[in-house]
Amino acid sequence: MHADPFPDPAAALPATIEWRREQDLVPYRAALDAMAGRNAAIAEGTARELVWLLEHPPVYTAGTSAAPGELLDPRFEVVSAGRGGRYTYHGPGQRIGYVLLDLKTRARDVRGFVHALEGWVIVTLAQFGVESWRAEGRVGIWTRDIDGREAKIGAIGVRIRRWVTMHGFSVNLDPDLSHFGGIVPCGIDEFGVTSLARLGHRITAAEWDRALLAQAPAFLAALDRPCPGEAETVPVPAVDEIPQ
Repeated sequence: MHADPFPDPAAALPATIEWRREQDLVPYRAALDAMAGRNAAIAEGTARELVWLLEHPPVYTAGTSAAPGELLDPRFEVVSAGRGGRYTYHGPGQRIGYVLLDLKTRARDVRGFVHALEGWVIVTLAQFGVESWRAEGRVGIWTRDIDGREAKIGAIGVRIRRWVTMHGFSVNLDPDLSHFGGIVPCGIDEFGVTSLARLGHRITAAEWDRALLAQAPAFLAALDRPCPGEAETVPVPAVDEIPQ
């Protein structure tokens, strides 16, 4: 039995946005450099916007609010990411979505962008039967773990330069959850981390990407609307070089 071919992104995305999927692991520093260059090119109008889906070799990344005491066991390389947020882990089995969009052509709403990004992940998880939600005062995507407690299944961390976004989200498909033990994930130590696999859903990267693409039009449409009232509680991401 052959898997269905991956759908044509052009059917869901405007021509101004490139949809890029990686099947091999991409070193984190290389991705960071590539994002910075693409971010600048988008701001200058010399490159298309980009949604880039990939996975990294094991790495701990430090956001702009990372506290030294939250790095418990630096068993992997630690990289300063420049995004908002604190420490997080990336590794095989965790799907990353780097979202580089020009907000000047949309609502120019920082909180609204983060809110829409969270919503994109939440509705995609729902396609696999996983209920998830935002939690006031806690950045990320949350769900009910197998022990009945709340646990994080996805992380959000973005940066905005000259109204162009970079970084994005991560979703735990089937990573080695013990690797999160080297940090206090996102500075929140009273809640655990879970994955689709732990919840009984064996999802491939291609299946995740396909479901995410199907929800992309609704995500993009949300960026054209004013920020909903509930998004006022969304923490502001790392923002620099934004004209007033």
